[in-house]
Formats: sequence, C-alpha cells, structure tokens
Amino acid sequence: MEKRREDSNSATTADHTELEQHAERLKERVYVTFTSLAVLMALSSHAHEETPGKAALTLFITVAGVLLASFCADLVAHTVVHQGLPHRDELRHLLRVTGGALSAVTVPLLLIAAAGLGWMHLTTALRAGQIVLVVTLGVLAWIALRRVKLPLWQRVLLIGVLTAIGVAAVALELLAHLF
Repeated sequence: MEKRREDSNSATTADHTELEQHAERLKERVYVTFTSLAVLMALSSHAHEETPGKAALTLFITVAGVLLASFCADLVAHTVVHQGLPHRDELRHLLRVTGGALSAVTVPLLLIAAAGLGWMHLTTALRAGQIVLVVTLGVLAWIALRRVKLPLWQRVLLIGVLTAIGVAAVALELLAHLF
C-alpha cells in the first residue's frame, strides 16, 4: 500500500514538474510575441523608410536581446531559489525555454523575407506579421488552457479575455506611437 502511494506521489510530482515547464515555455512565447508585435508596429509606422533586411534585422536583434535578458533573469531566479547554479539538465531546460521562444518570430520573419524577395510590399508583410502574432496570442491561450479542469464556457471566456488583453496591449502600443 505504501509503495503504491509513493509511486502515485512521484507521478504527481513528475506531472506537476512537466506542467511547470510547459507553463514556462508558454510564458516565454507570450513575452516574445508581445515584444515582436511592438517591434512590427514600430516598423510599420515608418515602413516606407525601411528595407526588408533592416526590418528583419531589427526584429531579430530585439527578440534576441529580450531572450538574453530573460535567460539572465531565469538564471538569477534559479540560483536564488535553489541556492546554487543550475545542474546540466536544469541549464539545458533554461536554454530550451529561452531558445524555443524564438520560434514566435518565424512567420513574421518569413513574411519580411517574402517582401525582400519582392513577393509583397514590406508594409503588407509587417501588417500580416502583426495579425499572425495577435492570432498566436489566442492560440497560446488555448494551448495553455485546453487541459485545465474548468468548464468549457469558462475556458472559452478566459481565452476571450486573454485575447482582449492582447488587443488592448496592442492598442496601447499604437497609442504610444502617436505621441
């Protein structure tokens, strides 16, 4: 009986750890998505002065800087909480969380590349990238909440609220560019 309880506790701990790691990856993707959205909006405000190469480089450098800052913050937080440097597996996890968030800018970078190839105007690519990122926020909310033990209507409501918060953040960023 005691053995079964220990197995159940270790399985619960493993499930909890997996959920925490999944949440960390989602959180990082959300941050990078908002950062990318802000960059694309800023680039759109003066797209006529930009080249696709410069726009792509600006987006990539900004996201890389945010990811490095996030990695540093995670490293410091881990060191404080665990009173020591991360072990190899923990460091690998931190790098995986940070690096995985880079995929949030894949589609916007591909759209900017399409503009560079002359397949569309840069303005169109930047707007399409913004739409993709707003949709991504909704998808990330759905991914985060799909297995949460809430009634369906509450999950749908929460996804709507989170998406509305994303749209409000975009509106605030647009407002900031007007001044």
